[in-house]
Amino acid sequence: MSDGLKSVIFLAPSWVLLLLFFITPMLLTIFFSFTNLSLTGMAASKLEFVGFQNFANMFEDPQFRSSIYKTIIFLIFSAVIGQCFFGFFIAFLMKEKNKLFRQMIGLIIIAAWVTPEVVVSFCWVAFLGDNGTLNQLVGLLNLKPIAWLFTFPMISVIIANIWRGTAFSMMVFQAALDDIPKEIEEAAIMDGASKLKVITKITIPMVRGTIATNMMLVTLQTLGVFTLIYTMTGGGPGDATTTLPIFMYKQAFVSYQLGYGTAISLTLLLIGVVASLLYMKTLKMKV
Repeated sequence: MSDGLKSVIFLAPSWVLLLLFFITPMLLTIFFSFTNLSLTGMAASKLEFVGFQNFANMFEDPQFRSSIYKTIIFLIFSAVIGQCFFGFFIAFLMKEKNKLFRQMIGLIIIAAWVTPEVVVSFCWVAFLGDNGTLNQLVGLLNLKPIAWLFTFPMISVIIANIWRGTAFSMMVFQAALDDIPKEIEEAAIMDGASKLKVITKITIPMVRGTIATNMMLVTLQTLGVFTLIYTMTGGGPGDATTTLPIFMYKQAFVSYQLGYGTAISLTLLLIGVVASLLYMKTLKMKV
């Protein structure tokens, strides 16, 4: 038996699984986005090809435009400014610290990351609810309780997502910072460079590729956040926290317009691709 035939035989199961569980669903999603697929009504029994009608309706829908705006706000403050910044900041503070100290702090932070998203959501609901922990603390100061999830819904879900997701960025940056040779930074300090210049001129440029990779991963992860937002606010009050995943769910499984919902999912995918390309171009990452 030739080596080529052996390779085909050994790789065949992987290709079959890839075809069944990745390529086929992706192709079906693209196909259904150009149809009137629905769970109720005439369209449920008679599938028709409608071309770009779903996309035309989508861009004419003010709720869709609003959900894009809220998705961008959630993405920028939760992923880029929140998780990436705090992840790098914590990793930098833990650099060259005592091993036991690093393990303890790392374990505390990672505990939030490994906790299931729905559990994290309920924890934050218990903390920010009308009778939650935060309002009890506010009451100790003789201040009036605040309906945090109603008054500041977007801020609430952003903070919750930062709290949960920062650990991933911290681990990524921690590994990158540990690989920077100490001699380079020590030489710069001996030459009179300030701590800030060492960070901006040496540390950050040397982990630029890691920053770009982490930003892409965190961006794609944040774009798909559904459970946390839906559990905490249900996309409300009103549509205050209706990001694209929430909007897609409501159109596909509340309004039963699956064709329209799959069209929205493709738009969400496109935003992720564009964001990744922008990160690579901005940070001049070699791929």
